[in-house]
Amino acid sequence: MTKPPAPRSTRKPEPLTPRVGERIAKVLARAGVASRRSAEAMIAEGRVAVNGQVIDSPALNVSPRDKVTVDGKPLAAKEPVRLWLYHKPLGLVTSERDEKGRSTVFDNLPEGMPRVMSIGRLDLNSEGLLLLTNDGDLKRRLELPSTGWLRKYRVRVNGAPTEAMLAPLKQGVVIDGERFQPMMVTVDRQQGANAWLSIGIREGKNREIRRAMEAVGLTVNRLIRTAYGPFQLGELAAGAVEELRPRVLRDQLGLSADEVATGRAIAPAATPAPSTRAKRPPRAMSVEADLSPEGKPERKSWGMKSHGGARKGPDGEPAKPRSWGSKSASAATQGTGPRDPARGKAPAERASGDRPARGDAPRPQGKPASERPAPGKGPRGSAPPGKPSPDRGPRGAGPRPPRTRG
Repeated sequence: MTKPPAPRSTRKPEPLTPRVGERIAKVLARAGVASRRSAEAMIAEGRVAVNGQVIDSPALNVSPRDKVTVDGKPLAAKEPVRLWLYHKPLGLVTSERDEKGRSTVFDNLPEGMPRVMSIGRLDLNSEGLLLLTNDGDLKRRLELPSTGWLRKYRVRVNGAPTEAMLAPLKQGVVIDGERFQPMMVTVDRQQGANAWLSIGIREGKNREIRRAMEAVGLTVNRLIRTAYGPFQLGELAAGAVEELRPRVLRDQLGLSADEVATGRAIAPAATPAPSTRAKRPPRAMSVEADLSPEGKPERKSWGMKSHGGARKGPDGEPAKPRSWGSKSASAATQGTGPRDPARGKAPAERASGDRPARGDAPRPQGKPASERPAPGKGPRGSAPPGKPSPDRGPRGAGPRPPRTRG
């Protein structure tokens, strides 16, 4: 005997309540406190409290109405997402604190920078583009290989790489049990014992390029990151920081207008990379030599050496400098004779056959206009007054000799 079917319940199922708020670790990361992973570690250490109660698990959602404190201090309001390009120089560690006491990237950022986090890392001996952000969620998103962003490097290796040597890297290699994705590798040029390569990767594992080069018998002696996805290093100087425009963040990262700032913040002054060159001691200045007779400092221009030194003659009077026009200048004006041997003689010492130098004597002035003969009144072919005719002797020398036709 079969039992009759149980009557169906007419009670309607309760609607699922949507999850309100966001994970506490994500909220801390969005507020710029730390990355999501570091925020989870802070929660496990008991440094985070919600509504006055210390929490020990990141599996908690919070809403804007909840009061969150970190180390007893209330959580600051959410800041707009910002992104900077930083040219990391050599010798800096990409870490907030270094257990060996070495200088870090964050110790050398320009003044006025807010608290930022690095997207990815560059080791101590690497240089080039490093992205900085104040948003922990954006940091985590851009570090994941799922973004598919290509990271480009200029690499100098010791050795002579060939296509056969680099072929395994283009197909993907396994090093110490760790699988590396295929790389984009091209040889740019061979320079002595070294060679420059262009390499593109999409993962960014710890020392990935250096380990991959060592696996094929090459040693990296310089590594420069030139691009991270759509962002390029360009001409950014070492140690300099440049903030990206909000419009670039919206176009390249897909952020909404509410998530980014309006306008563009003023870029902080660049901090020059630490130099290892010794500074030259300042040149000692002579007070007596640099002061004029009136006690004022003399002006020294770049032209003093090319113009023959200070602009004073032998008698101490101001003189015209010896410039490119000294060949045509007179000896009396220059204070010294010209360079031409014929012109270097004084007028009294010059031989009768020497051509007088220009400027030895003042040029004779002509007669006033009232004493000059009218045009066309003089005899045809006559020379100007005071000068002998080209084809007759001086006046009173006799009749003109007849011309002969040959």
